Amino acid sequence: MATLAQLETIAQELIDLHEVRSPPVPVESMLQKPKDDMWEEMDISQISGNFLRIDDAYSPRMSMARLLARHLVRSEWGQERGLELSDSDEETIRTFARTLIMPRSMVAELSTGARSPATMRLHFEVPEDEAQQRLKELSRY
Repeated sequence: MATLAQLETIAQELIDLHEVRSPPVPVESMLQKPKDDMWEEMDISQISGNFLRIDDAYSPRMSMARLLARHLVRSEWGQERGLELSDSDEETIRTFARTLIMPRSMVAELSTGARSPATMRLHFEVPEDEAQQRLKELSRY
């Protein structure tokens, strides 16, 4: 099972590989246009509406981030980096999705005042509860 530090490292490597310099992290295009043949290109327009949470304007982005996390777990690229999770490890998949969409390095660039769930919601385009959970995870450092 991957530790939070390992998930952070893998997420940052993916962010760097895709040359993402500022939020919001383009999880949709990462899924559609993977680098280095990480997996087959995906047509996200074919995703069922039942898959996407829609209780918040930004919930579909978190659903996409979880899908990206699952693709990474299954990919040779992820396995080469020690990403050993099963699809049934839902809590770790959710944690990994938050590290992908709200990378530690980008959160660290925010002013102290901007590190609030309400501000991060807008900055990273994520539901406020996910931003709050991410701040809890980052407080471990």
